[in-house]
Amino acid sequence: MKGIILHGGHGTRLRPLTHTGPKQLLPIANKPMSQYALEDFRNAGITDIGIIIGDVYPEKVKEYYGNGENFGVKITYIHQDKPKGISHAIKLCKDFVGNDKFIVYLGDNILRKGLVDYKNKFESSSTDALILLCKVDDPSRFGIAEIDFDSSSIKKIIEKPSEPNSDLAVIGVYFLTPKIFGIIDKLKPSARGELEITEALQLLMDENNSIQYETVTGWWKDTGTPEDILHANQLVLDSIGKENQFVIDKDAEIKDNVVIGKNTEISSDSCVNGPVIIGTNCKIGSNVTLGPNVSVGDNSVLENCKVENSILMENCKITASVHLSNSIIANGSQIETNTHQSIHQLLLGERSQLKI
Repeated sequence: MKGIILHGGHGTRLRPLTHTGPKQLLPIANKPMSQYALEDFRNAGITDIGIIIGDVYPEKVKEYYGNGENFGVKITYIHQDKPKGISHAIKLCKDFVGNDKFIVYLGDNILRKGLVDYKNKFESSSTDALILLCKVDDPSRFGIAEIDFDSSSIKKIIEKPSEPNSDLAVIGVYFLTPKIFGIIDKLKPSARGELEITEALQLLMDENNSIQYETVTGWWKDTGTPEDILHANQLVLDSIGKENQFVIDKDAEIKDNVVIGKNTEISSDSCVNGPVIIGTNCKIGSNVTLGPNVSVGDNSVLENCKVENSILMENCKITASVHLSNSIIANGSQIETNTHQSIHQLLLGERSQLKI
């Protein structure tokens, strides 16, 4: 079985964070969000992985993942010239997939439970597709599935209905067979100019093929907005110290629900309230309060500040009497001030400098 990670898209709702790189490389708990998908594949025994890259800094994706050797997998890169939809991206993988069953995983999704159980069920079945569903509060944002619970079967799959009849979203993980390629060939672009995966799945059903579903236990997170990223960061940090926690750096130290990277120094007059993760070679100076729900990237320096419910990426420097909350600060940003402390909510792109 093969794995495919979709790593394209422009991430317009995440600007300015995505002006300098693809959204799937934005860190959740100090790890690029697409790495969670890659590790889910690896942990499920799937090591032959195709990554669909688009026109948003594809070289950064290749630079980070390389040939996959450092992650225990083999990576093949497949280029999609424009974001023409999930089905279009899948179609580009026909040669890579060959005659194998495969799993498509959107690179901006995080699944708490992982893939092992679902993969084993699909691998041993004769079904033509398996989709994962999750209850959501705002189903009009997603493709949704209407279920006949008496027969445990899917009645209909609809893309972002204005008046949804179901609260079960089709999440961004699809278990497929090569039969889907013939279905995609019959699709026409939707009103937004894309080949929709929901239309492909519906057509697969209409032609009397078998589709099964599983309802996700635990949680699933789509990270399309800054608020989603902060929430995902909180959900991942909540796993620290718990059974089946997300993988962290083997050289890191765990104290209760705080992860401290190698060569990181924390001043004795600072306070860290978990869950918090601090990367390597960081200096947490005097009069700093971190947490809860904070990620601090490698090589960052903090002094005289309070940070909660926020993500600070690598090489950040904050020597400011500020209180940051619900903020995302991109790589290499600096915040300096001589004013008295006040609460700020910030979204800073890469290498920003702010004096307040």
